[in-house]
Amino acid sequence: MFLQAIGLLLCASTSLSQNIVSNPESACESIASNFVSQNVTVNFAHYIPAGTNISLEQDGVLATCARPSQVVSVDLCRVAMLVKTSSISNITLEAWLPTNWTGRFLSTGNGGTSGCIQYEDLAYTAGFGFATVGANNGHNGTSGEAFYQNSEIVADFAYRSLHTGVVVGKAITKAYYEQNYTKSYYLGCSTGGRQGMKSVQDFPDDFDGVLAGAPAVAFDNLSSWSGHFLLVQGSNTSATWLDPAEWAMVHQDILLQCDGIDGVADGIIEDPDLCHYRPENLLCGSGNSTHCLSAAKVRSVGLTFEPYYGTNGALIFPRMQPGSELIASGVYYTGTPFQYSTDWFRYAILEDPTWDPTTQTSADADTAARKDPSGISTWKGDLSAFKNKGGKLLHYHGQADPVITSTNSPRYYNHIVRSMGLPSSELDAFYRFFRISGMGHCSGGVGAWQIGQNGASAVNATLDAQHNVLLRMIDWVENGEAPETLTGVKFVNDTASLGVDFVRNHCKYPLRNQCVDAGNYQKPEAWKCVV
Repeated sequence: MFLQAIGLLLCASTSLSQNIVSNPESACESIASNFVSQNVTVNFAHYIPAGTNISLEQDGVLATCARPSQVVSVDLCRVAMLVKTSSISNITLEAWLPTNWTGRFLSTGNGGTSGCIQYEDLAYTAGFGFATVGANNGHNGTSGEAFYQNSEIVADFAYRSLHTGVVVGKAITKAYYEQNYTKSYYLGCSTGGRQGMKSVQDFPDDFDGVLAGAPAVAFDNLSSWSGHFLLVQGSNTSATWLDPAEWAMVHQDILLQCDGIDGVADGIIEDPDLCHYRPENLLCGSGNSTHCLSAAKVRSVGLTFEPYYGTNGALIFPRMQPGSELIASGVYYTGTPFQYSTDWFRYAILEDPTWDPTTQTSADADTAARKDPSGISTWKGDLSAFKNKGGKLLHYHGQADPVITSTNSPRYYNHIVRSMGLPSSELDAFYRFFRISGMGHCSGGVGAWQIGQNGASAVNATLDAQHNVLLRMIDWVENGEAPETLTGVKFVNDTASLGVDFVRNHCKYPLRNQCVDAGNYQKPEAWKCVV
């Protein structure tokens, strides 16, 4: 259905193997025995007709991946492989090879500390005609326990799983279709965004176009920052901890102070960097103890929205942006340890499974930053090799992200500007960054967040380049049509069948959105990109 809707932009390759065209089931079965590559074992190759709901049979550890099944929208060959990455590590890799192939290759990424193949992204991109691969990042399930005393698995997680999957994926693509791919792409968000940035930094020849959302760059410091909210707010019995209802009250006060900065009060903070929230507005006064906060809680809220500094005054990680607190109250502000941070420190940094996250100090953060296993920080600023080979990098970040503060992405962008000595006008030739107002972590939120960015929102995916960031990346790489804005859609109740609620253009950084016609603010033309 995708290929019919998009037309010539995604026209299929005209020189596929005749066996794939005439008998795709036989072609798929034969690849299991015909594909031979060092350190690769093909577990199975199954032909999957369009409309099939694949049972992924995830039991035990894999059940934490919460992906029990996946619907496939096009005919394809599903190939599952085990690839050795060292004597004590391996990755599980899948290639989804559509019968109606466009000649393009794509790799997907992962999320959190998880070893979960993101099948929704495999289905989404294979539906657009990409030969697509995805891997388990070197371990199974969402726990980081596999990192313990195994630096090879950490290396897989940091960089090697993705790169190995690209090498093997391109080889099996060529073997299956009996011709080489034309262009190579990447799609990922969060940890997947970091993986995309890592590829740009260290493996610039892997991709022609990289789509990186909410990248978890400065990863070690991000892990320290994620864990520090427990120290700021205390346990759920502490006088400094706020329950979800109190965070909802804080959210309304933030909107009261900051929502109108962009020119219209619509429940969306377009640019959180302009919001300097003052929680003292909620301090309980004499004789007032309802719909207000104690002095201890006001202080806790203030610290939550401050940057995290080390004992020597060095920045560990920038502040959480205001506007994300409704969701963040169920992620970081729970009064309990955050699993991803705890696992990273216990199993990869301190290598002490008994480490207590309530004892985290800035010294632990220093240790993590210094150790930086397998260069997972992903903070290199010189992207010259990727630029010089003609690569394109499209980076986006939701401005209401409750997991990775949107403040970190402009910081990385500016690090690249300084490292390469290129102003934004010159950086635009290969790297463009968009801030998506009202988007949560990779998807969802109160804003016009639907930009066709991943498989989780594929059911609502729009099918033209201005409204679909994946198609925009193709247009940029293959036709030279670089994006000036991205147009996001907010569907009624986030359901396309219920119709469009509103549409908004999202501006290229460092520009920002400003409403110029408050009476017409739900239409794209009411918003302009301003300095």
